[in-house]
Order: sequence, then structure tokens, then C-alpha cells
Amino acid sequence: MTTQTDKKQMRSAARLYAVQALFQMEVSGQTVETIQREFETHRFGEVFDDVEMAEGDSRHFRAVVDGAVNYQARIDQMTDRALVAKWPIDRIDPVLRAVFRAAGAELVDMDTPPKVTINEYVDVAKAFFPEGKESKFVNAVLDHMAREARPAAFPA
Repeated sequence: MTTQTDKKQMRSAARLYAVQALFQMEVSGQTVETIQREFETHRFGEVFDDVEMAEGDSRHFRAVVDGAVNYQARIDQMTDRALVAKWPIDRIDPVLRAVFRAAGAELVDMDTPPKVTINEYVDVAKAFFPEGKESKFVNAVLDHMAREARPAAFPA
């Protein structure tokens, strides 16, 4: 039986996999269908360096990746508005770009509460950049994006 905690962990894993998939799509030029199939077939639950990767929520993974692809222009524009003028989205680290696109998909196209989206993707950023300041940067940018995408969730 799958508990609520299991479902949350599977959704968190799906977010991490979605960021990896979006990054891989950008650097390899592979199609969304090819990447999704590869992740669901080979990455979910994979054993890597004697550590078993978490099983991901396949539906959530697909929804995030599809949303990031379908709404990429809108998400990138929101991200650009949240960034400093000297640092447009195409100048930032491609992993961070993937984080912003995945989180943007949840802010634009899904019912995930904005604070949950922000917290989850800050944790994803910490997984990729455990020593850096990137998680604080991600928090600030996503807060700005969430206020733009869902102003009703942030009463004055």
C-alpha cells in the first residue's frame, strides 16, 4: 500500500528527474518522448554507485516535463523578469535553467501550491549544488515567478 509519505517522496523524485530530463533534452537535442521513455524505463529506481534511486511518480514527471516544454516561452519570460537585466536566462547555468523551467511548469500549468513548488525546487537545487549559494538564488527567482504566475496565493 502506498502511503501519503510515499506519494510525496515519489513526487519529489519526479521533480528531480524532470530537471535532469529537461537538462538532458537541452544538451542532447533529444525529443521529449525519447527522454521521458528513457527516464521511466532506465532511471526511475536505478542503482547508481550502490545507491538505489527513488521511484518517481510517472504522471507527475510527465506533467512537469510536458508543461515545461509546452509553456517554455512563457516560463522563460517570467524567469527573465525575475533575473537581473545583465543575466538573461540564456546566460545562467543550464541546470538552473532546467530548475526554473520545471518549477515554472508547476506554477503555470498545475495545481501545486506555490510555496510547495518553491520549497521542492529549492531542495532540487540543493541536490545539484550542495555547497553553493544557488539554492538561495533559486528561492528568490521562484518567489518572484510565483508572485507573477499566482498573485492570489500571495495576499498583500
